[in-house]
Amino acid sequence: MTSPLPDKAADTSAEQPWPVRVLSLKISDYVDRMSQLWVEGQVVQFNPRGGTAFLTLRDPDVDMSLSVSVPMNAVNAMPIPLAQGARVVLQAKPTFWTKRGTLQLEARQIRPVGIGDLLARVEILKRTLAAEGVFDAGRKRPIPFLPHLVGLITGRNSAAEKDVVENARRRWPAVAFEIREVAVQGASAVTEVVEALRELDAIPAVDVIVIARGGGALEELLPFSNEAMIRAVAQARTPVISAIGHDVDQPLLDLVADWRASTPTDAGKKVVPDAAHERALVDTARDRIRRALARRVDAERSGLRSLVSRPVMADPVALVRARRQEVAALRVRATTRMEARLHRAGDQVEHLRRQVVALSPQSTLERGYAVVQHRDGRIVMDQDDVGVGELLRVRVARGDFGVRPVSAGVDDAPAKASRPRKARAAGGSTAEGADGAGS
Repeated sequence: MTSPLPDKAADTSAEQPWPVRVLSLKISDYVDRMSQLWVEGQVVQFNPRGGTAFLTLRDPDVDMSLSVSVPMNAVNAMPIPLAQGARVVLQAKPTFWTKRGTLQLEARQIRPVGIGDLLARVEILKRTLAAEGVFDAGRKRPIPFLPHLVGLITGRNSAAEKDVVENARRRWPAVAFEIREVAVQGASAVTEVVEALRELDAIPAVDVIVIARGGGALEELLPFSNEAMIRAVAQARTPVISAIGHDVDQPLLDLVADWRASTPTDAGKKVVPDAAHERALVDTARDRIRRALARRVDAERSGLRSLVSRPVMADPVALVRARRQEVAALRVRATTRMEARLHRAGDQVEHLRRQVVALSPQSTLERGYAVVQHRDGRIVMDQDDVGVGELLRVRVARGDFGVRPVSAGVDDAPAKASRPRKARAAGGSTAEGADGAGS
């Protein structure tokens, strides 16, 4: 007996799987329960067959699409003929075809999206990106003065490509280009431009990227106001130049680009400098430098002539001669003054020497005086300090000798006048010479 199939997808297993028909029917049941809805997109394929038209509705921002069937009477009721690339909004009911496992939309009504609606949406996107700072001047990078390699994103065999390349090479013949030819309008324009931008941005040798397209209707330029493209340009590492349409056309790409060219021709002139103009600037600068250098040399030569013509330069030794005479006179004055000072100092020294000699104890001794000392070296200042028979030392002008006092006073001096070897000492005592006391 066969076991029953699981009711829910979560109950399935390797032992009890759902057949394909069951899964397809369950998806169909789920889709059938969805209500009708309004959806917007871009028509990329349109194939009318009898009373029904089949078309592919693509999201303009990403690479996603759905198949749509719509009655021809709804298509014929549109105010303008439906064409490939048109932006439409339609009312449809999602359906799932179980035999092929495909999802499609069965449309009841289809309406074109008006230019006014598109412009309103672009304006809302512009305000949103401006609030995020995507258009701020502070995030824009400078365009290199002379790029080695220029990346160019443009249409296939377009006039915009020729305008950029020819004008750039006319100004700077050696400029090199890395060109990516893509769709610049239609359903795949945004995807191809963004892919080419990222490819060129990944090449280190590319110094600047130009996105160029010729003029066209407003709806044809809408891809260059697409949010995905704007954010891709904002995130690019390489500076980007926008050259879309004419000067009056202003897609959002002009606001996010690092520099806006009014036309592709203007981009070709901006991306590289003019070689003739730069050569003229170099020649002008060289002429100015040459004239300035000549003026400086003439001024220095004139100053040198003025210096050489001065009297001091006619006889260069004259200045040295005068200074030599001044130095000789100063040397004579210095010698004279030094000798005078030495004479005065010698006189002063002699005067001081004489004063020292006159006041020295030796001079006093040579005038007949003597110095009497006790044995311990103390000088006898009073006769009362001298004891009878005490050995004293008497110092005279030439040598010294020892004495002994024979009395304590001078009253008996006459009575002892006949005694030999008596002397009057400086202390005022009468003394008798002692044997062996001389030195």
